[in-house]
Amino acid sequence: MYYELHGSGPAVAVIPGMGTDTRLFSPIAMTLAERHQVLVFDPRGAGRSDKPDVPYSAEEMADDTAGLFDVVGMQAPTVVGYSMGGRIALTLALRHPTRVRGLLLASTSARTPPVRLFSRRWFMMDVLGRVRLPRSIDPQPRYAQQRQREAFRTFDCSDRLAQIRVPTTVIHGRDDHVTPYPLALELQRGIPDARLVTVDGGHFALITKQRRRLIEAAEGLAG
Repeated sequence: MYYELHGSGPAVAVIPGMGTDTRLFSPIAMTLAERHQVLVFDPRGAGRSDKPDVPYSAEEMADDTAGLFDVVGMQAPTVVGYSMGGRIALTLALRHPTRVRGLLLASTSARTPPVRLFSRRWFMMDVLGRVRLPRSIDPQPRYAQQRQREAFRTFDCSDRLAQIRVPTTVIHGRDDHVTPYPLALELQRGIPDARLVTVDGGHFALITKQRRRLIEAAEGLAG
């Protein structure tokens, strides 16, 4: 697994979303690293991490994360999970509850919504997701993204959310058509005492125009 470790202070781990890697989340990680020790890494199948052409699972990717904590000496960081990274973070908190100090769940959900033909989610996931971009822009092979997607196609931990007992903030774009906003409400209502932060914009707003809100939410949890 490829990872970067920056800064010092309270520990924060950043888990990117499907098809993305440390490059997209570097500005967030570097800002957080001004006051925190920040781990950001490429999940299995992305960036400079290994991309085996075998089935992946949410449980394996959560275990990858816990193993990486051991490698870098992080006991229980605040975990920032974006989209697919949020589902990895949820699985991590359920499988390894002592390894998570807090959760920031960004543009994510406890279950994967169905893809309805000709919906905006269908267009983004099944149409735009198949467009081949230059390797300098998108180095992830198509098979690896498909392996990531298959790992979460039937993901659903909604009936276990009450087991999560760490401080949690759910942050979500009001106009998110990839992970619709009602799924953020399900997350916030299912996790005891979870806080909900709503921002303007869609699925990628929190890594573009609303990046500062994501950073502030992470800092508020991590201390």
